[in-house]
Formats: sequence, C-alpha cells, structure tokens
Amino acid sequence: MNNQSLKNIQINNRQYIVPERPIVVICIDGCDPDYLNAALKVDCIPTIKHFINDGTYRIAHSVIPSFTNPNNMSIATGEPPLVHGICGNYLLDPENGEEVMMNDVKFLRAPTIFKKFQEINKKIAIVTAKDKLRSLLGAELKIGANHARCFSSEKADQANLIDNGITDVEGWLGLDVPDVYSAELSEFVFASGLKLMEDWQPDIMYLTTTDYVQHKYSPEDKKALEFYKMIDDYISEINEYEVTIVITADHGMKPKHKIGGEPEVIFIQDYLDDWLGNSKAKVILPITDPYVVHHGALGSYATIYFENSNDINISRDKLFKLPEIEEVFTKQEAVERFKLPSDRIGDLVIISIEKMTIGKTATYHNLEALKEPLRSHGGLSEQLVPFIINKPYELPSAPYLYNYDAFYYACAASEKH
Repeated sequence: MNNQSLKNIQINNRQYIVPERPIVVICIDGCDPDYLNAALKVDCIPTIKHFINDGTYRIAHSVIPSFTNPNNMSIATGEPPLVHGICGNYLLDPENGEEVMMNDVKFLRAPTIFKKFQEINKKIAIVTAKDKLRSLLGAELKIGANHARCFSSEKADQANLIDNGITDVEGWLGLDVPDVYSAELSEFVFASGLKLMEDWQPDIMYLTTTDYVQHKYSPEDKKALEFYKMIDDYISEINEYEVTIVITADHGMKPKHKIGGEPEVIFIQDYLDDWLGNSKAKVILPITDPYVVHHGALGSYATIYFENSNDINISRDKLFKLPEIEEVFTKQEAVERFKLPSDRIGDLVIISIEKMTIGKTATYHNLEALKEPLRSHGGLSEQLVPFIINKPYELPSAPYLYNYDAFYYACAASEKH
C-alpha cells in the first residue's frame, strides 16, 4: 500500500488516524488551568476563548511526576512513562548508580509519534524552548530540510542542517536568541512555529515552551496575562492555516512559599539520616535540571532508595505521619498507580501536600538562588492541565483524559474539517 493512502498507523499501543491536513500540538509548560481562567476573566485571549466556546475544552491529567521531561515524552509517544521510560528530569541510573540527567536518548524505550509519522513520509517540525528536550523529542528522526526540523530556542544560534535541519535561525526568524530565563524564550518557539507553517508547511508540528513565567508570576499578575496574550496572538495566526490545533500542558503550577516569601520545603534526607543513620537512604529529586533559578531543585515529588530493605516499612510509617507529606507509595504501588518504570524509581515514592516542596538537606539547596517566592510542581496538586481543540470533538475528561492523548485526538479531530 502506498504510504499516502494509509488511513491508520500503529504507534506504540494505539491506532492513530493519519491526518490529511496539518496538526499542531502545543504544550504550554506549567499552564495550570488557573492561568487560562485569569486570562479569560480579563478577556485577553480571544482565540483560545473561541476554541473553548466553539471548539473543545476539557481538564486532563498530566502524568506523575508532574515534571517537564516525563510529560513531554508522554505527549511525544502517546504513552505513560512505563512505556517510554522517561520518569523524571533526573534519576539514579540503575546501570552505574550515578545521579544523572535523564535527557540522553539511551533512556528512551519507545519510538516517538514523530518517528512513526516520518516513516510514512510526513514532514515533522519540533521546536522546544530548552535544549534539554531536543534530543529526546528528535530521537531517531531523519533530520533534514525536507524531512524534519528540530531545534530549541535556547540554542537556535547553534542550529545546523545535520542536527537540526535548519541553519541561521536568527536570520531566518529575524530575532536574536533570548535569555534562557525569559518569557521571550517561549515567544521564540511560537514565532518559529508560525514561520515554519508559512515557509515549510509541516504535516506534524510540536511546540513546547518553558515555564519561566509560571514559576515567576501568579495567574493574575500583569506579566502572566501579557504572556498569555502573546501566546494567543501567535495561535490566532497559526490557526489561519487550516490546521487542527491541540493545546495542553505538561503540568500545573502552585505557590510553595510562606506569606513572607520564604520557600515551603521539608528536607527529607535530614529526617532519614536522623531515623536510620547517615547515608542509609538516598533521596532523589527528579525535578532537578540545569535551570535551578526557576525552582531551586524543589518540587513536590521525590523517590527514595534504601540500603537495607528492612528500613523501607519503618521509614514509610514515619513519612506518613509527617503533615507535609500527602502520599507515600511503595515501588509497586507507584508503578501501578502512576504507570512508572520500576527500575528507574526508588523503594519509596513520596508526594508533598499542595503548598509544600521536598528537598534533600538544608545545606544541599541554594535557596538564595531563588529570585522570586517559590512556585513549583511535581505532585498531585499540579496534575490538572487544560486540553483544548480548535474544533468541536467529543472527549472524555480527567481521569480518563491525559495530556499524552494530544496527538491521538489531534489526528482524530483532523477528520472534522
């Protein structure tokens, strides 16, 4: 059968309709539904408002942990971390026991939707704000001007034809590469997406931003409202190209600070050392990434490894009694509840209450690096995310709808012209 006549394609565990017209999935990093509610209240996102009223709007779930890498890769594969293997930004590598970033392609266990669509001759465009995601999103893609373009805002000035399928991005776009800690880093993503649609007409496009704004500003803040207005303006222009658009998020965002602005944090490694003795347990914080000014490596999810298996139940009981901790799961419970890969999480998984974050020790974190009152994510309280389609389509709601259903429903909705 000719690839152009295919009606369906198997990708991982699902059958996808092959879209005849372009589809665009947008992941607004850290887009808690409260941000859209605040923007709707002041009527500064007319295009998204139109999608909500005349298209489709639901609340979906992100995967847990509600961090960037696991959720972006869930969206990119259409599956939870149990299938694709990326269960944090950071992990204790079971092969060598080292703590490393989980952005190497070697950690990916499933093909991306982009790879499978490229195999049937679909043109792929991927633009991410931070470069940490680029290699994972572009895994096994045939990169080239006529096949796939995959680059980040952060390192757009280093883009080349071999690795990215494009060069001189700044000249092509007419914009300089912004600072990584800026709203402009995300605007660069949208400007690139619009320009790609104008110049190149990709069949499948994925745009994913940074949550700098959401970490820094509350939903009602003027800067946050300006940010969402910018997003809406670009989406309005992209929508002119007769595309199917799905807008979702990798996670929500909640305030994690005291009234005076000091971060709310419980240092779990200190407790474990006190209960069990030094170095008898190791806390891993999967939110950890190179951009600690955002969050100081403080999120609402952590995993714990124990030297002695007898200490697991002892510590579990004690952790349950801490008022700052909402949930404590054994490895098997976490695997079943959150569909996580068992070899990449510890003996226990813990989740803090909404206004609290989890740290290692008081001396491990440089809290002075935090420039604003802490806002962060990772737990159940940041699991709710928007799910918007620019046309009417019958969808379930959370907990039956996940952000990683984005491409599945974008393909399905594309048949509704």
